[in-house]
Amino acid sequence: MTTAATTTLSSKGQVVIPEEIRERLGLKAGAQFVVVADRDVVIFKVLDPPALSEFTALVARARQAAKRSGLRPTDVAQAVAKVRRAP
Repeated sequence: MTTAATTTLSSKGQVVIPEEIRERLGLKAGAQFVVVADRDVVIFKVLDPPALSEFTALVARARQAAKRSGLRPTDVAQAVAKVRRAP
């Protein structure tokens, strides 16, 4: 079901999402969005963090891929240190 409402852009660039839409989508303070603009259309897409089980599975797959490629923990530590030194 599509809901339409109007809102106003503040002088600080803030937009209030109308209460009816926030409630229907279950949006709470701190919700994060990807904002996409094309000509006169602006789309807000809610970013939902993955469930812990999804994250755990992703980490396991990344570790397997790293092991297959011969990547060692010291390689990761060196790469992180190098990036942190970069301006």
